[in-house]
Amino acid sequence: MASSRTTFTLDEELAARARQLGVNISAAARQGVAEAVSAALARSDREAYLKHPERPDTFWNEAEAWGEP
Repeated sequence: MASSRTTFTLDEELAARARQLGVNISAAARQGVAEAVSAALARSDREAYLKHPERPDTFWNEAEAWGEP
């Protein structure tokens, strides 16, 4: 997977505390962004489903019957 350099602003106190505790800020940022993207995708999927919910489709009843002897 290719990486992209990104700059962001972090509160000085938080950055200092992270360094004191040995927190890898880059790894924490990657994890946070990955979690935010995952949550945004889940919200987007849910919103799309609510706009266009699944409905019964009689085609599948017929298709399932094709496999029966």
